[in-house]
Amino acid sequence: MRCDHFDARTCHSCSLLPQPYERQLTGKVEAVAATLSAVPGAGEIAWLAPASSPEKGFRTSAKLVVGGTRRRPTLGILGPDRRGVDLPGCPIQHPAINRATPGLKRFIRSLDLTPYDVPTKRGELKNILITVGAGERLMIRFVLRSRERVSDIRAALPLLRDLVPSAHVVTANIHPTHEAIVEGPDEIILTRARTLPLAVEGLELGPRSFAQTNASVAAALYEQAAAWASQPFADGRAPESLWDLYCGVGGFALACARAGFPHVTGVEVSSGAISSAISAARHAGLSRSAASFIADDATAWARVQSPEDVPDVIVVNPPRRGIGADLAAFLNECSAPRIIYSSCNPASLATDLAAMPTLRPVEGRLFDMFPHTTHVETAVLMSRVKD
Repeated sequence: MRCDHFDARTCHSCSLLPQPYERQLTGKVEAVAATLSAVPGAGEIAWLAPASSPEKGFRTSAKLVVGGTRRRPTLGILGPDRRGVDLPGCPIQHPAINRATPGLKRFIRSLDLTPYDVPTKRGELKNILITVGAGERLMIRFVLRSRERVSDIRAALPLLRDLVPSAHVVTANIHPTHEAIVEGPDEIILTRARTLPLAVEGLELGPRSFAQTNASVAAALYEQAAAWASQPFADGRAPESLWDLYCGVGGFALACARAGFPHVTGVEVSSGAISSAISAARHAGLSRSAASFIADDATAWARVQSPEDVPDVIVVNPPRRGIGADLAAFLNECSAPRIIYSSCNPASLATDLAAMPTLRPVEGRLFDMFPHTTHVETAVLMSRVKD
């Protein structure tokens, strides 16, 4: 794939772009296998064919840095000088995002919004976060330094919809501090619509909820997890219950419910994500007894459940740091016969697997959420070792 920004040396985020895509996939599989090689039993993992991605237009979520000036704003990344670099028509972004950016620039100019300048710590508009949902509808989040311009953006929503007709959910995120993190703690929803329907598993996304950045590969990940989870046990019994820990907006749980699980439970610390999961479950026709979602810390919640309530299958999908020693110890000691671990960091995956010697990794699969980069998503199916 060719990229004018890469060729011009204005953006090298896609560091593997010069490599043929098949070589990228092969290298990632080899790298993950090498990282896990010290884990007992890892050499016997049956690696399934990697889930590949479209080479362009795959990124359904973008965090655009706003730079430049009020009259000439840029939307893209921070350059080496810590100022904005414009990336019009970025080939890895979904076409709906690229179609929206010219209108967003006109909106910035129309409202005379001052882009935030990192070196001088001055300006108002820091980032614009965009997610593409079902029907190419968009969630657009304006990350602002203060609440000063929120009323102006609210009043100009008709203009925004003229410039970006696909805008569905629009919010103002307030991020007053000078930090490397992309967004702040306060969110003001400016539209009647509060969630964005996604094209994957009937999910719904709230403004501060996590969603995978590659919808097509995310669908393959949920499908694989549901297939693994639903496999009959050696005695022929079908699994009936499942926990989805770090469930986000409920992707794994809802996929498994659709695959026939009578009862799934999702646990996630974000109350907004849980609200989205509950809404998606009800829209799918699932009762509370079939799909329940709880806002709580996944580790703390799991550790206080009674042994009788431990399910047949547990899915974990932690952030890059992994599940940690406490949850690894719980999974190692509990009675669940099957664990599915979805990881965005092979190093923390290896650490966590090594901490669970009563579980044997059986199958694994790489999911290429982030083509042209070294980042990778890996899912591993584990079975309880019999005495």
